[in-house]
Amino acid sequence: MQANVSRRDMAKAFAFVAAASAAAPALAQSGAGGDIDAAVKAAHAQYKSLNEGKNADYIPALAQVPSNYFGIGLVTPGGKSSFVGDIEPKFSIQSISKVFTLALVFQESGEDLIENSIGVDATGQVFNSITAVEQFKGKEMNPFVNPGAIATTGMVKGSSADEVWRKILGIHSDFAGRQLDVDQVVYKSEADTNQRNRAIGQLMSAYERFPGDPAQAVDLYTRQCAIAVNAKDLAVMAATLANGGKNPVTRKQVVDQRHVPGILAVMATAGLYDDSGKWLFHTGLPAKSGVGGGIIAVSPGKFGIGTFAPPLDAAGNSVRGQRAITAISNALGGNPYSVRPV
Repeated sequence: MQANVSRRDMAKAFAFVAAASAAAPALAQSGAGGDIDAAVKAAHAQYKSLNEGKNADYIPALAQVPSNYFGIGLVTPGGKSSFVGDIEPKFSIQSISKVFTLALVFQESGEDLIENSIGVDATGQVFNSITAVEQFKGKEMNPFVNPGAIATTGMVKGSSADEVWRKILGIHSDFAGRQLDVDQVVYKSEADTNQRNRAIGQLMSAYERFPGDPAQAVDLYTRQCAIAVNAKDLAVMAATLANGGKNPVTRKQVVDQRHVPGILAVMATAGLYDDSGKWLFHTGLPAKSGVGGGIIAVSPGKFGIGTFAPPLDAAGNSVRGQRAITAISNALGGNPYSVRPV
């Protein structure tokens, strides 16, 4: 008998192994609240004066965000939390939103739709590449580069743009555990400068990678990227994924547990733009960044981290956020691939 294993099946298998290794001994069950606080505070103290990178400026509104903001949040599946620094200022979620719209499509339509339409592979090209679309006619991509993300937004079911938007904003709010809104200044700034995304949407539509009006899909995608969050929100959103799709604060099952391994697998392979492989090599953590300065990272069964620090490196990832998450995860044993022999 010949085996026929899909990429998604393999990705799920790897994610399952990671989650299983993380389950023993789980931080969330260890009662190590003091250790959590110490790790979060130490990382903030160590990197708050780091002055590397610069704000994204291709979206004019993002260039105006104070570059000295630095907030960190950590939440466990059991609801323990630790927050330090600039955790209240709101900022636009940007590409981190791609994770939660993907979760919505998985929940509504199943994972096969995504795998068979746009794929789940890293493209090896920049996040807004048109060449990558042309190379495989919109396939062999993933939901975290702009072409795949626009197509994913275009797959959300609804009889009108308003209905689709209510669903998108609703699932983001459910992950955060509170009602979220859009930063209208950022939305307008992006809508006025998103000509390339409009072209990408038209091209993905021409290759029939999603149904409906490509202009509507691009507008909804632009709006979802402008959802306003803070570091606390991101920590709860990440912890919801760390807890099998159940919000550890509200206790609402936001997305079925069976979809979480696939979400984490795409985060692991394509979450930090061109540096996704380097990030996974050093941390083992599924993560997703946004050019607004946020990052979420997930240690399955242990914790979710959200950070906010606007200056980005050349790949578009928050410099202080990456350093802080790495330090915290190392201190708390968060790498799911780091298993002690028995």
